[in-house]
Amino acid sequence: MKLKQLVLSIGLTVYGLGANAQGWNGDLGNGKYKNPILHVDYSDPDVCAGKDGYYMTASSFNSSPGLPILHSNDLVNWELIGYALQNQFPVEHYRTVRHGDGVWAPSIRYHNGEYYIYWGDPDFGIYMVKTKDPAGTWDEPILVKEAKGIIDTCPFWDEDGKAYLSYAFAGSRAAVKTVLMLSELAPDGAKLIGNPAMVFDGHNGHTTVEGSKMYKRDGYYWVMAPAGGVKPGWQLAMRSKNVWGPYESKIVLHQGDTKMNGPHQGGYVETPNGDGWFIHFQDRWAYGRVVNLQPVTWKDGWPIMGKDSNNDGIGEPVMEYTKPNVGKNFPATPLVSSDEFNGHQLGLQWQWQANQNPGQQWGWSSANLGFMRLNCIPRDETIKTMWMMPNQLLQKLPGANFTATSKLTFENNPDAKQCSTGLILFGEDYAYIAIEQDVEGKLKLVQRLMNDARTSKNTETEVASIPIDQKTIYFRTKVEMVQNKEPFDSKAAFYYSTDGKTFKAFGKPFKLVAGRWVGAKIGLFATGTKLISDSSYADYDWFRVEENK
Repeated sequence: MKLKQLVLSIGLTVYGLGANAQGWNGDLGNGKYKNPILHVDYSDPDVCAGKDGYYMTASSFNSSPGLPILHSNDLVNWELIGYALQNQFPVEHYRTVRHGDGVWAPSIRYHNGEYYIYWGDPDFGIYMVKTKDPAGTWDEPILVKEAKGIIDTCPFWDEDGKAYLSYAFAGSRAAVKTVLMLSELAPDGAKLIGNPAMVFDGHNGHTTVEGSKMYKRDGYYWVMAPAGGVKPGWQLAMRSKNVWGPYESKIVLHQGDTKMNGPHQGGYVETPNGDGWFIHFQDRWAYGRVVNLQPVTWKDGWPIMGKDSNNDGIGEPVMEYTKPNVGKNFPATPLVSSDEFNGHQLGLQWQWQANQNPGQQWGWSSANLGFMRLNCIPRDETIKTMWMMPNQLLQKLPGANFTATSKLTFENNPDAKQCSTGLILFGEDYAYIAIEQDVEGKLKLVQRLMNDARTSKNTETEVASIPIDQKTIYFRTKVEMVQNKEPFDSKAAFYYSTDGKTFKAFGKPFKLVAGRWVGAKIGLFATGTKLISDSSYADYDWFRVEENK
């Protein structure tokens, strides 16, 4: 892992992309940080203090691999170190793209020398994975409870050896929501025991309460949970001397007079000196649910997350603050989004849209040849757009304003007829630039656009098309945040070059749109329409991201 990071760092230095080439950097370098600490769609984050620093995971929904594992020494600078799920479970079910399904709002805990992650799949039930080494291999998932509609699960081990699990309901499956449940959990964490009980009812003023996390502090059992919905919501804290309640509740974080909408849903953690911190998300439309860090102080036995600017006992989010005191200063480490494709495996930032079918070879990286190959595997005849295409290699948007460029060589087999490969910005609306072999075997550059991909029965619109007579080409997109009707609107434009020096604008600018419960993504694809014994393919030399200046 560290070797790969070093290779990428050297590559970026050689190509002169600058210190912030990977995009957003929350560490200001002067002992302070800015929010969001990660301008990346790590939805529903949870965090725990581990054996060596802090670990975070987040919702991964249908993407594969799933359950990202991030590590930090200071709660500001994070490194993606792996995934707990190499395939989404159940494996066969998620070989089909299932937008918005899968891993919802996981929780991560360190207990008796092992790391546990629990999540609720709204269609299958409560799952758990564990490991002694979060950067290594995780055990096969255990189905703790088969159920439909249970989500947002969190374990808690008490001092007396008993264990508990809090959870919520997805109204779309269970036909009920806005309540929090508690069940006793076997001490080994493998199954629920006893009868569950409702411990909080949010119908009176706290609609859509969900995402609960459990803690114990100063003799109180604490349940912390978001309410009010994703974009406009707030954060609740509930406390009781008895694990089963009754719980008294209080709003401890809301937007207040700030510009940060919906600050809620995340994890509470304490540094060794006892300081409290809360990591949570904020929904920024097409950018997804970006990650923020709030200081936590305690007043009259209740937490105040952020800063109590109005002296009303309710925290408001800070946009800039002193970094956590962890006894040592750690350097800024922006998340890696570029990939030189020089290793034997893809960078950890990449995910597919579904589990790979063992009968298909979508693509692989080559350690000795210095490129990543995507094969133009023909898609199922029922798949008319990119929306349900599993073999898109995508990553989360790496910041608010960035430019991504990739070099590729397209090796087309004339017998393949229609096949294409290119650079895509993907969401419920999407657009891409591609090199394509048409039905007559001729090559052309195209830009295509699809609106309302999730619900529309229409097909893609071809925005621009020109013939091209060479197979090595450079694709680029520039993404910028704009102030428009929505506070975090973003637009993108596509470019191409035949020499890597002069880039020409191509097609029309495009407004980015979020996916199903996720932000828009950027990535690469290769596809075809005809099954032959040796498909066309594209060799991607590199994929480089730099922050717009």
